[in-house]
Amino acid sequence: MPPGNAPARAPSRVAGWFDHHVFSFVASLGRMAAKPWAAGLTVGVMAVALALPLGLWATMANMERFVGDVQEARQIDLFLQPDVDAARAETLAAELRARGDVAAVELRTPDEGLQALRGASGLDEALEVIGANPLPFLLVVAPAGDEMALAEALRALPEADVVQHDAAWRERLDGWLRLGTRLAWVLAVLLGVGALLVVGNTVRLDIQQRREEISVLQQLGATDGFIRRPFLYLGTCYGVLAGSIALVVLTVVAWSLRPPLAALARSYGSDFMLQGFGPTQALVVVAGAGLLGWLGAGLVAGQTLRQTRSTET
Repeated sequence: MPPGNAPARAPSRVAGWFDHHVFSFVASLGRMAAKPWAAGLTVGVMAVALALPLGLWATMANMERFVGDVQEARQIDLFLQPDVDAARAETLAAELRARGDVAAVELRTPDEGLQALRGASGLDEALEVIGANPLPFLLVVAPAGDEMALAEALRALPEADVVQHDAAWRERLDGWLRLGTRLAWVLAVLLGVGALLVVGNTVRLDIQQRREEISVLQQLGATDGFIRRPFLYLGTCYGVLAGSIALVVLTVVAWSLRPPLAALARSYGSDFMLQGFGPTQALVVVAGAGLLGWLGAGLVAGQTLRQTRSTET
């Protein structure tokens, strides 16, 4: 037989599988475009459900970063005995730097302390009346581990006079941060279940409207996976759009809050800047939202199709 008269080769199973996936994806977009209001409401509800825990999680992450930037909160001020001279203060500072639980040690002389006190308090005349410098040597110790244990060790030094370390507020703040993080996870679970229900209900209504078409496909021998595939793509599209909108909303909120928060941080001597979601985090959020929509659509579509088959039999 001449090559020009050769029969056309049947498409492979892989090509047919790929074509049906493309058709299912395009069909799901067409169903969303055919009902813009219903699709918009579904996407909007999902976007709000995703934005709330994501916003709380981002807030907790920025708070932890801000607390980490304020290194002075962990510093321990070790005031030495008045009779400790400069040589002994230098030796003690070197001994502390060699400890494994100490990150850094700064030695401040009495003259440096007096200058700082004059600049901060405005009591120049009162300090002039005193005459001699009453301040001792000061070691500013930055802990590398447990600052509470290090503070107790510093108090036990024979050269130590006063050890100032107020970590109670930091412990309370850490507790609030842990509570906020746990609350973000709880909200994520609850609102994630809500998003599943929203997508599931939308898919269920779509299946009910196409019941006759689905019944014909089942009678022709179509598998549940073949029938369910367009609805899975529909749920995935809902999730991806909702995740993208949630990120856009949170980005706009972050941009609006960044200038006043930066000004507030500068008043505390910090260069803290509010950070949003990076490219990797945004991709994970969108992919997770799409997976959430796929899961909701798959659960409802599978259950509905099984009920349809059992009713017909």
